[in-house]
Amino acid sequence: MAATTTQQEMPMSPMGASARQGAAGVPPVKTARSGPMADRVFGWLAKGAALLTLGLLFAILLSLTISAWPAISKYGLGFLASTTWDPVQEDFGGLVMIYGTLMTSVIALVIAVPVSFGIALFLTELSPAWLKRPLGTAIELLAAIPSIVYGMWGLLVFSPILSTYVQQPLQSVFKGVPFLEAFVSGPPVGIGILSAGIILAIMIIPFIAAVMRDVFEVTPTLLKESAYGLGATTWEVVSTVVLPYTKAGVIGGIMLGLGRAIGETMAVTFVIGNFNQLDSLSLFQAANSITSALANEFAEAGAGLHQASLMYLGLVLFFITFVVLSLSKLLLSQLKKGEGAKS
Repeated sequence: MAATTTQQEMPMSPMGASARQGAAGVPPVKTARSGPMADRVFGWLAKGAALLTLGLLFAILLSLTISAWPAISKYGLGFLASTTWDPVQEDFGGLVMIYGTLMTSVIALVIAVPVSFGIALFLTELSPAWLKRPLGTAIELLAAIPSIVYGMWGLLVFSPILSTYVQQPLQSVFKGVPFLEAFVSGPPVGIGILSAGIILAIMIIPFIAAVMRDVFEVTPTLLKESAYGLGATTWEVVSTVVLPYTKAGVIGGIMLGLGRAIGETMAVTFVIGNFNQLDSLSLFQAANSITSALANEFAEAGAGLHQASLMYLGLVLFFITFVVLSLSKLLLSQLKKGEGAKS
């Protein structure tokens, strides 16, 4: 009897309590595997990673400014408006490179955006099921081709084709026409701003098309099917349903391609001509870009004003990229405000 009483008065072990709770249908209480200290450490690591990235950005900006300061102090903002680039006389201006960078990027966007939109539209709305996967994979593989291969192909294959079938016929047609003759003038070799812009367009098409395709696919099927049920055509569905729903993602893809075009080096170096004078505004005129000038001259530039001017060009490229990114963020915020006002 005493043994029975002692056995009943013994405290129940946690294992026994968990077993009884499980048997009664109540889930056992789980103990926390990580405490407040682990959360603090994780927060510190995440904050440190963000601050490290921000610190690297400011360090790059500071180092560029310090290296470019001799050119900044001598030329000031006049460096951006001067077309002279003479390392022998140590007289430098960056307008030719800035013009080449902006023009090739604009030409690339003008060509790449409609083509990428058509590719994304075909893959999401018009392509048969058996063709979607191989075609999408083939387009994405274009992004894996090294830029130097694009440059070699552009110089050895594309430039002669452009010269023979585009530049020379245009020069014959517009000969004697005041404005258009100057617009297509230049040595008929197929090397220049237009050639570099087309090569850049081919390079950024996979990036823009992939982003557009992905954002088009996230459009709810119910919205598209409802529009088709009301008798809308494919273009009406895309223009009134898909594009308004995905415009933020589309703009993001375009800005991604623009950033790729602005920062490209090797492909542009092969086909732009690397000519540091701005004789005319012809699309076929040999020119230069900031990245190609840095690639061609930085290794041979001596310490002094030449090297400082090249670093000044790098600082200008940094600023151009920052402005493009800021404008894209501003445009996206305006779009979000517009959507909020409509809702």
